[in-house]
Amino acid sequence: MDIQEKMDKAPGVMHGNCFPLQHQFGEGLYVRSIFMPKGALIVSKIHKYAHPYFCMKGSCSVLTDEGVLHIKAPFHDITKPGTKRVLYIHEDCVWATVHSTKETDLKKIEDEIISKEEIPHMEVAKINEFLTEARKHDAP
Repeated sequence: MDIQEKMDKAPGVMHGNCFPLQHQFGEGLYVRSIFMPKGALIVSKIHKYAHPYFCMKGSCSVLTDEGVLHIKAPFHDITKPGTKRVLYIHEDCVWATVHSTKETDLKKIEDEIISKEEIPHMEVAKINEFLTEARKHDAP
């Protein structure tokens, strides 16, 4: 939350869903995918429920409360409830999440799967260390 607050005050910061999203629905499933361009620093929303995520294309470094994860597509894992991430995008990325819901209204889905409540914050020093380390993984 600290890094998000600081980013919100920086010049040139984009807010909201500023990267292209795609929405698909299956039997009781909602799939959301996002394109994130190289060089972007992104703070995710807080997820209420465990769900799978997939890095379909590209590479990024992800800062979580458990440490830094360097991801290169193809990759998949499970998001734990309460997760909020900071992502630094090394190569253009396509990221997808899958959620269990019978809803098809995007606003209702957002209310259902995203938490408005904070989770324990990461210290700014930890964020700066993450960015320094993450940039070492940028392709030349």
